[in-house]
Amino acid sequence: MKPRIAVHKFTSCDGCQLTFLNCEEELLAIVQAVEIAYFAEAGSELRPGPYDVAFVEGSISTPDEVEKIRKIRAESKFVVAIGACATAGGIQALRNGMSLEMVKAAVYPTPEVLDVLPSSTPHSAHIKVDLELQGCPISKAQLIQTVASLVAGRVPKLPGHSVCLECKRRGNLCVVVNDRLPCMGPVTRTGCGALCPTYRRGCYGCFGPSDDPQLEPFRWMLTDLGLSEEARSMEFAKFNAYAEGFRKDSGLEPTTRSS
Repeated sequence: MKPRIAVHKFTSCDGCQLTFLNCEEELLAIVQAVEIAYFAEAGSELRPGPYDVAFVEGSISTPDEVEKIRKIRAESKFVVAIGACATAGGIQALRNGMSLEMVKAAVYPTPEVLDVLPSSTPHSAHIKVDLELQGCPISKAQLIQTVASLVAGRVPKLPGHSVCLECKRRGNLCVVVNDRLPCMGPVTRTGCGALCPTYRRGCYGCFGPSDDPQLEPFRWMLTDLGLSEEARSMEFAKFNAYAEGFRKDSGLEPTTRSS
């Protein structure tokens, strides 16, 4: 029997789900190897669990989503969080350091109808997550590797080193040394192939903290580039501002994990 796969959406832009569809030719092989039982982005036939693997995209931002992710956890053998929203709360987690009422009033004409949580959190704040795919969006290559490994009964080994190593491998000139540009590459996990530095732009930190981000010397580097304390904070306050390694520098406070 083929492994049963589900892909679920929470608060997100759908970009990481679209990475599945962007696999194109590889998707045909995936479909032959697994049963895609639930994937609203790809089709209207949504079959109930249990599932062998559930991929979850998006942050937990509403009370309904808390109940939904707990149900998915209960009916899935293996849960994979995909993307910055699912693994770190995403761009919407920037509101975690603000007044919820102020944010609601600034964005919505009738904020009283909204039923949202005070904070936007990753899935790991609510359930046990078996694997996380970082990125905004996730890497197509890492997604295919993950599906292939799980189908074969293995957990994939994903890289945890920094973007700087990718730049060295590609022979890129360092944008910090040569162009005096702020770059999150020294503390950011690889996954994009050093896309931005290759085109002479600083890394934006899309894949979150590397396994061993050396934050103290990185802060010194940003200061040496002439960045103020506020400007340094803004370098962290992007897609992964609420990630475990970036919260302090982005100015966001952690929330208490629920059961």
